[in-house]
Amino acid sequence: MRSGIPLRKSLLVRLMITSVLIALCSVAATAWLAVQTTTRAIQEEQGQALADDTEILRQLSGYAATHADWSGVGGTLRELSDRTGRRVALTAPDRTPIADSATPGTALPPGAAATVDPLHTDTYSEPGAQLSGIDPRAVGPYRLTSPERTRLRALATTRQKCFLRNGIETTVRGTPSGRPVLIDANGVNGNANVPNEGADGRLNTPTATEQRALDQLTRIARPCLDREHVGSAAFIAFGSTDRIMEPAFVFTKTASGGHDAERERKGKACVTEAHREQLDPTVAPVAELFLGTGDTAVPHFDMSPANKAKVVAVTGLVLALTVAVTALVATRLVRPLRALTQAAQQPPEAHARVPVTTQDETGILAMAFNELTERRERLEAQRKAMVSDIAHELRTPLTNIRGWLEVTRDGIVAPDPELLASLHEEAMLLQRVIDDLQDLAAADAGALTLHPEAVRADELVEQVAAAHRVGAEAAGIALRTTVDGTPWFDADPVRMRQALGNLVSNAVRHTPRGGTVTLSARRADGEVVLDVTDTGSGIAPEDLPSVFDRFWRAEKSRSRRTGGSGLGLSIVRQLVAAHGGTVTVTSEIGAGSVFTLRLPGSVPPTDSENDR
Repeated sequence: MRSGIPLRKSLLVRLMITSVLIALCSVAATAWLAVQTTTRAIQEEQGQALADDTEILRQLSGYAATHADWSGVGGTLRELSDRTGRRVALTAPDRTPIADSATPGTALPPGAAATVDPLHTDTYSEPGAQLSGIDPRAVGPYRLTSPERTRLRALATTRQKCFLRNGIETTVRGTPSGRPVLIDANGVNGNANVPNEGADGRLNTPTATEQRALDQLTRIARPCLDREHVGSAAFIAFGSTDRIMEPAFVFTKTASGGHDAERERKGKACVTEAHREQLDPTVAPVAELFLGTGDTAVPHFDMSPANKAKVVAVTGLVLALTVAVTALVATRLVRPLRALTQAAQQPPEAHARVPVTTQDETGILAMAFNELTERRERLEAQRKAMVSDIAHELRTPLTNIRGWLEVTRDGIVAPDPELLASLHEEAMLLQRVIDDLQDLAAADAGALTLHPEAVRADELVEQVAAAHRVGAEAAGIALRTTVDGTPWFDADPVRMRQALGNLVSNAVRHTPRGGTVTLSARRADGEVVLDVTDTGSGIAPEDLPSVFDRFWRAEKSRSRRTGGSGLGLSIVRQLVAAHGGTVTVTSEIGAGSVFTLRLPGSVPPTDSENDR
């Protein structure tokens, strides 16, 4: 049988095309991602290597600035090598080894990576180094004594408080020599804008140690200053950057600005060279820094023709496997779908079951289709049975009424009160069936009108028992009530009396003389539970699932006079469901039945609510 589906619309073809496209996109995306990732990794590794090189140079320059020789640098080299994965070696300018993190005898790289000279550095790793070319960590004779550090720290704290009183927040930071400086929120030296009350000059005044070093620096620089003819208007004092205090050349300018500017430039050059000469004995000698790649060499990717052929072969294999697997899976998927389509195209009366051959989504769909077919057949059978039952229930009272009216019209029977009472009874039975059908129709349509209010279960039970007690006593049946506490729930009292009344009437009807019908109410797990228990004939286990079906009777031989219309229990279920509750039944042949209503409970209303 041909399906009549064009090839371009076939699920199998579309699945295969989709899989091919997905595979191609996957291969392309993977290749692009690999290239991008590799490129980024190489860039990041190169950036990391540059950062590692800068850090190594910074660390070694700091070591040289704070040590007079390289005798103890071996441990620092090994630590740097372990942390960065690089080989680190230091040699004298003539390549005489000083220290090396590699095994002795390992050849040095072809060229030095940098020169380690704290007095001539161009690194930006330390603030202030780029200003004078001298590593700021090289302080030599300017290193403060412990008492001087303590005194200056106290002065810095006093000035910090002065700044704070004037609305300026600062931070005290130490310089390599031990002198503190104040840094404002913008990272600028706070000494540039000292409030008047704190401008005592004590913090910036050189200590005895610093003054001795400045005097020494002046003596060293004086020959150069005299030679450049700048000594008469010049002196050496502390100049400050954001985070350091260092010796600076200060020149008192005259009216000839250009000439003074040139002399000032020469004076600064003299002081810088004198500063280097002063620090030279306190720093390590110049050394050459060699860096090796070690085990972290950047991999080289060779896209040779052989590698390209491998990529093409793998791509082709992936595509072939994708097509083969897709064809297999799609074929298994399409087969039950075609069976479902063929079954659905059959006439309603000829719907057949679809075989369930898989346990996946298609198999679940087939089972759902079969269940839908069975449910439709059951609904169709119930519809036919309901139409037949309604016709039967309406035909009987109408036939009686018509028959008695005809014989009365023909004069065969006189319209005495007894006849009229019988006709009235038949009309009331007919009206009861119609009312029940109307209630069920409203419930099915969701149009059942409820007027909920706070209801006491004990009062509801007593009202229902009072309404049916006379009929029960006439039938020789004891009607009792038991209530545990005073449970409250929200419900339409009229509809709930109707539901309980139907259950009580049904229990009285099926309980023999001398039996008992009991109404009980209690609260359990936040719900109000209402039970109607009888000692009647009971219901067979196979009939329990049909108890709440419309027009169902336990005894098929019962007429509507003895067995009711068969709609009462269906109405009970609809009314309870409309209140958000459930109704269940348990029964035992010869022992009786228990119908249980469970409804959402509520808290008792307050006195003010009762008054309303």
